[in-house]
Amino acid sequence: MHRTKTFLLMFSLIIVFMFFGGMIAGEDGIVMAFVFALAINLISYWNSDQLAIKMTKSKPLSEAEAPEIYRIVRRLSQNAELPMPDIYLTPSNQPNAFATGRNPEHAAVAVTQGLINLLNEDELEGVIAHELAHVKNRDTLISTMAAVMAGALAFLARMGRFRMIFGGRRNNNGAGALLQLVAIIFAPLAAILIKMAISRSREYIADETGGKISGNPEGLASALEKMERYSQGGQPMQVNEAAAHMFILNPLSREGMAKLFSSHPPTAERIKRLRQVK
Repeated sequence: MHRTKTFLLMFSLIIVFMFFGGMIAGEDGIVMAFVFALAINLISYWNSDQLAIKMTKSKPLSEAEAPEIYRIVRRLSQNAELPMPDIYLTPSNQPNAFATGRNPEHAAVAVTQGLINLLNEDELEGVIAHELAHVKNRDTLISTMAAVMAGALAFLARMGRFRMIFGGRRNNNGAGALLQLVAIIFAPLAAILIKMAISRSREYIADETGGKISGNPEGLASALEKMERYSQGGQPMQVNEAAAHMFILNPLSREGMAKLFSSHPPTAERIKRLRQVK
């Protein structure tokens, strides 16, 4: 199932890119989009962990700097029968975390300074167990590839705008201009819909699996409550929008249209489900 999902996402990226590339630049756009999408697929597959780390500006976190985090991750990794992942610190006061990597042997877990400052040990265990659940369920690769895909589609839309402005009269008349405009509008929307389809269901599954790994679903439920309260009054994280769906909670503003198209399920529903676990 994991391989099938990965293949479908990679295939979808190629098809979507070729479709919008053709709308923006005709036959030449289809060829260029195919080559670009193929390159993105290969790069994101083999370098998914480092791509996510760079997109979030995370830095390696040593055991000397955070012995408690290492102790928690080591114990939970043993519970989950996973190799010890690399640990990173994301520079933000917002409490949040994410996991990445193409497989458990190349996995990484990143936490923000705000998460370390806000949560107690049981709550930290709950959040980290959730992230290790993503690793165990092997959906970190798909998550990172979706982030790269979203960024690439945003880039494609920007190229479309550039072409409309500077592409010359031949490209800016009649049906050609209309197709370019449609592509510019709907390329980013396609990325949002793909991230929503991937992220919403996987968060519920990771919550349940994480509760089993930690043996204490209430720890994650309590952590989500604190993190949600902080997000209501705190500033959104300064992070690449394409990577927002990788975090345990949406790190960006959730007002207006952003809330409607959030890649995360409602936090209250997640807490309710966790507290129903026996």
